[in-house]
Amino acid sequence: MPAHYTLVVGTKNWSSWSLRPYLALRATGAPFEEAVIQLRQTESPSTKEQIQKYSPTGRVPVLKIEENGGTTTVWDSLAICETLAERHPEARLWPADACSRAMARSYAAEMHSGFPDLREQLPMDFARKIATPQLREATQEQIARVLESWETALAKHEASGGFLFGTFSVADCMYGPVVSRFITYGIKMPAASQRYAERVMALPAMKDWGTAAKAEVDKGIA
Repeated sequence: MPAHYTLVVGTKNWSSWSLRPYLALRATGAPFEEAVIQLRQTESPSTKEQIQKYSPTGRVPVLKIEENGGTTTVWDSLAICETLAERHPEARLWPADACSRAMARSYAAEMHSGFPDLREQLPMDFARKIATPQLREATQEQIARVLESWETALAKHEASGGFLFGTFSVADCMYGPVVSRFITYGIKMPAASQRYAERVMALPAMKDWGTAAKAEVDKGIA
């Protein structure tokens, strides 16, 4: 029997870390269940208490893999994406070419560990449109770095699939939340990056995530 997946995510309007593995899991085509934890809850059961039912880290996302009578728990967005890429080679979540694959991993890791000012000043608010805030110099530099990296990758690979490394990859999963942030806050993008952002936002997985995020906003929980 195939493995049974459960992806534990946070409030969809806010949880950029959860969106990344959601995109990867959708790209595999594998069926899965979702458990959505409401973030920023301090009263019991608090957000941390709810998440600890699934993982000792007290953070989302978490992937539960049930197979062969046992359960494997994977946490951290990049670790989940890597696990899905390994378990579903047919999804080609990393480029086939070794050099492109190394670059895609570098892009994913840079996003995973960097851009603190961008994250702080432009928090994910998927379903809303918000006026661009007064950006700190460090935030402007980090936005410029993201756009520079996108333009560099797209100049080489856009024609072969439209995404950063041609076909959709983990690198795109990692930058999907940044695309949404740039749309939310009206960040201006060069032509290739704008086309890229439109392609990402048009993905069925992004549309479905956006529908759920809007429902959260409409209900007043995000």
